Amino acid sequence: MPTPHRPSTPKAQGELHHRRIQVTLWTGSALLVVLGIGWALFFVGKGAWPIVAVDVALVAVGVLIGALTRFRRTRAAFFLLTGTIWLVICGISLILDVPSVQAPRSTHLFLLLLAVISLLFLRDDRAVLRLGITGICLVTFVVLASTTWSLTPDYVLPDSLRIWGSWVNSGSSAIGIYVVLHVMVADFAEQSSLEADLERGLAHGEFFLVYQPQVTSAGQVTGSEALLRWRHPKLGMVPPEHFIALAERTGQILPLGSWVLEVACTQLKSWSAMAGMQVLTLSVNVSVHQFCQPDFVAHVADALQRTGAQAHLLKLELTESSLVDDMEDVITKMQQLKLLGVGFSLDDFGTGYSSLNYLKRLPLDQLKIDQSFVRDILTDSNDAAIARMIIGLGDSLQFTVIAEGVETPGQREFLIRHGCHRFQGYLFSKPISPEAYEQFVRATAERSV
Repeated sequence: MPTPHRPSTPKAQGELHHRRIQVTLWTGSALLVVLGIGWALFFVGKGAWPIVAVDVALVAVGVLIGALTRFRRTRAAFFLLTGTIWLVICGISLILDVPSVQAPRSTHLFLLLLAVISLLFLRDDRAVLRLGITGICLVTFVVLASTTWSLTPDYVLPDSLRIWGSWVNSGSSAIGIYVVLHVMVADFAEQSSLEADLERGLAHGEFFLVYQPQVTSAGQVTGSEALLRWRHPKLGMVPPEHFIALAERTGQILPLGSWVLEVACTQLKSWSAMAGMQVLTLSVNVSVHQFCQPDFVAHVADALQRTGAQAHLLKLELTESSLVDDMEDVITKMQQLKLLGVGFSLDDFGTGYSSLNYLKRLPLDQLKIDQSFVRDILTDSNDAAIARMIIGLGDSLQFTVIAEGVETPGQREFLIRHGCHRFQGYLFSKPISPEAYEQFVRATAERSV
């Protein structure tokens, strides 16, 4: 679906959505400040000092929301804005905007706008949170629309003023809902466009693999990890963190994962015929959706047979999320693939919730220390403790342990000092083309002679 303006990258699309959210928060902040000042001046004239105090607090909350938005604390700003506006709408509806035969209540219409804004902001949150907040807004709207009850008659506005206000409130809430729906449609159009591009990209050969070497503390290359990249004809290079989640949501991860496995096995076969590369392993990431397919084992076996790749050189990398749903099925499939000779690595270990009781039953060969723990391993005692724990656990269970995301000599020395002797990261090499990887292996072998 074409749009008037298309961001240059999927990352830009996310940033555009974030800017839209910021504009919404700025608008809400300004609305609270203006309303607070306006009502404060109105009630000063009436001598209603308790309500004036509430209006002053409203202005302070508006300023605080603006400050949180300014410092990109949008989540905190959203919840503060939502809660405050909900209370303000309820307060005005029950104290000032009490319906009569001549003038219906109209302030509660803004609850519909608040519900739609909540759907927009919480689109990627848990359903219980997203639907819960929206539901509260809608239930409150129904209650206020269906009752004439008020907290006190002392401050009820005259019908003449509320009739005029009903036009303002109805029009403002309608415009607000239109704007938010426009933002939601724009986000959906951008997402739909990328989904279509993803399917077309696989058909037109826009995806390719790069390979990041894995080395020992002695400098010996033991293998590499195959990493997926997307060269979009209009957007340029699209990193995996901007399309893998989309592929999983849309089901495109299945044909994409099959393609990766096929290409990786073909490459592995090619390298097995080259001097100095016959024993190097190749790790391939497998998504939870792939692994849950009933014919996954047969699919891997078929790929190995068609390409002629040696099964013992192929290593499948699973994440902890792959172990959540049906552990018995996972173990069965792993055992069947182990009989073929395929190895297994548990990727991103320590970031999920896998049970140690299950871990000892898994036919794993390797644990990977996630780069999020390696990054601050020299400055964060918690990350250092987790890394040491994983190394000790791997040693106890007789798993090889490899640390990913190693970027500095200090990180490497820390890991060696605590028993980890296999690494992957920019300290050794970035992900590179097959030809560059072959040169890397040859150059490393020459240095070790």
